[in-house]
Amino acid sequence: MTMRAAEQTALASGDPNTAPDLAAAALITIDTQRDVLDGGTLEIPGTSAALPAMLALVQAFRRTGRPIVHVVRLYRPDGSNADLPRRRALQDGAPMLTVGSPGAQIARELLPDPALQLDDELLLGGGLQALAPGELAMYKPRWGAFYRTPLEGHLRGAAVNTVVFCGANFPNCPRTSIYEASERDFRVLLVRDAVSGLYERGEQELANIGVGITTCSALTAELSRVAQVP
Repeated sequence: MTMRAAEQTALASGDPNTAPDLAAAALITIDTQRDVLDGGTLEIPGTSAALPAMLALVQAFRRTGRPIVHVVRLYRPDGSNADLPRRRALQDGAPMLTVGSPGAQIARELLPDPALQLDDELLLGGGLQALAPGELAMYKPRWGAFYRTPLEGHLRGAAVNTVVFCGANFPNCPRTSIYEASERDFRVLLVRDAVSGLYERGEQELANIGVGITTCSALTAELSRVAQVP
């Protein structure tokens, strides 16, 4: 099977239980914050390179009026809200995704207005911050976007049954969030050129649980086609 054929298969799965429904889809960007970009204090290789594809996805979802959720991590300087593997580094003064810092902000390229700033206390308190119509920011306290967050309720309230993931960094937060979405019976797509850290075995493991793997160009074209259907 050619790569293009594989992309189309992911978007037109023969299994009605897992086939994506782009008319009821939401885009979820994971941890694409300035500290993880090239030169950042928590630089994740490949994230800056994936930004153009992430931007194309965000723009396509905006054009078609589909929901977007930008999921972020925010660490208090004392590490008190951090996951255990990073708590010591924060307590020792590591400057990464720190509440109120420029590096904790969402990548400018993905924002509807580059001047927008995160409302840290609203987010840390479990609130959803509106960035534009249909576009929100949300804080997650651990790897997975559904763990102790309002994400599932927000998606159900928007009649979403399909979630599309992009962001950083596949082995950690995107992968955990994908499994959590699958556990909640959402149909799931991962956009391979819009996520950092993806590897072949990871793609196969996702395919084994019914997750579709596609590319930005294939998804944006199909999203536009679906939006034009009366």
